Amino acid sequence: MNIIGSGGSPVTPDVWDGREMRDALARRDISEVYRQLRRHGVSQRQIAASTGQSQSEVSEILKGRQVMAYDVLARIADGLGIPRGYMGLAYDGATALRVANANTAPDAEEDESVKRRKFLSHAAAVTMGAAVFGAEQSSWVPASAATPAPTRIGMSDVQQILAATKALRDLDYRYGGGTCRDAVVAQLSWAQQLLDSTAADPVRKQLFVALADMHSLAGWTSFDTGLLDPARGHFGKALEFAKQAEDDGLVASVLYRMGRVYLHYQEPNEALKLFQLGQIAAQESGNPLTVAVLCANEAWAYGMLNKPDQVQKMVGRTKDEFARSDVSEAPDWVRFFTENDLHGMIGSAHDALAEFDPKKHAPIAVAETIKCNEAYGADMQRTHVFGLSLQATNHLRCGDTQEGIRVARRALEVGERVKSARVADRLKPLEREAGANRMNSDVRDLYEDVRRFRLA
Repeated sequence: MNIIGSGGSPVTPDVWDGREMRDALARRDISEVYRQLRRHGVSQRQIAASTGQSQSEVSEILKGRQVMAYDVLARIADGLGIPRGYMGLAYDGATALRVANANTAPDAEEDESVKRRKFLSHAAAVTMGAAVFGAEQSSWVPASAATPAPTRIGMSDVQQILAATKALRDLDYRYGGGTCRDAVVAQLSWAQQLLDSTAADPVRKQLFVALADMHSLAGWTSFDTGLLDPARGHFGKALEFAKQAEDDGLVASVLYRMGRVYLHYQEPNEALKLFQLGQIAAQESGNPLTVAVLCANEAWAYGMLNKPDQVQKMVGRTKDEFARSDVSEAPDWVRFFTENDLHGMIGSAHDALAEFDPKKHAPIAVAETIKCNEAYGADMQRTHVFGLSLQATNHLRCGDTQEGIRVARRALEVGERVKSARVADRLKPLEREAGANRMNSDVRDLYEDVRRFRLA
């Protein structure tokens, strides 16, 4: 029988409550969902009309093509009238954002320095297995909301989380956290329900890894959109799951990312403490690329503290560890650190030192960032605009005005395509350097353009 009503009305509700259909929905097996609809007499054309897909897409899904993107799953659920909870889609993006904001509202008045101290205490306790800096109540951790869970999960369920995280991380690299944060939070609301499911020990351990990685991405995209408190909450949960999974490399990755948050907010001392904690875990992981990432970020923090000898030491160690590493064997969360990023991080450390001694360190920062900026492609646009801005700033410090203007304008062009609150913040040194040279009319024009960009 045909169960799609006239006028494009949804499938009748009772269809979704059959045992086989509920199982398929819980697995998000859209191929099986569509096959069952066909057995009920629903045509491919009717499915396509209800879901906003083409008939060729529906045909491919019926043949076994997986559907993993959150927005597509949500559109299918809404178009066919599937209760979102049956597919673990209890939140849409807007709801997830409201929940995240609501969870952090009680902390709004808490002093930022207290929050930093609490997070460092929590990080030390989780990493070292003891409350090294004294146990404190982690009020920055947001409450979690429960959604219906499958009764039992296997490795394929976990692999779905890992695949979704990878796809969303690629979006973050390419276009910035503003393009995908809500989707990450929404996926996370579904993924965490699997903690209540029955699973074999190897599956559960891998689930901890997947949840840690997704929380880490949620923290990073929150940071990228200027949401500091949600970022800290997600990083805290990521750290706990990574430790439960006994994955030292992932522990190191989470600590590195939270350290980067504090570097961005000009708190190099707190950042350095997190990098040093991360270095302990990195050494335990035995992965030289993970060690290299932590060393490179320590060098940057030392640069902000105007400690050139320590910068030189950590840069040397970064190069040594990177030379020993094999990117192809590295886990996904650290694989981004290629030779481009190596040069970019060395350039960042010297850029920080150039604030104190531009004559000595600005030329080195220029030379290193040129190497990475020539190689970045469309898949790393946010990192590219950061590198271009840094290169342009140091060209101006070196007195290479015209090249500085040219590179700066390229940074603004790329920056227009990136949804990241950090872009405006990272352009601040360029604005300051251009403002100091406004006697030159071309630099003055650049200063006004950068200023307008940042205000916008």
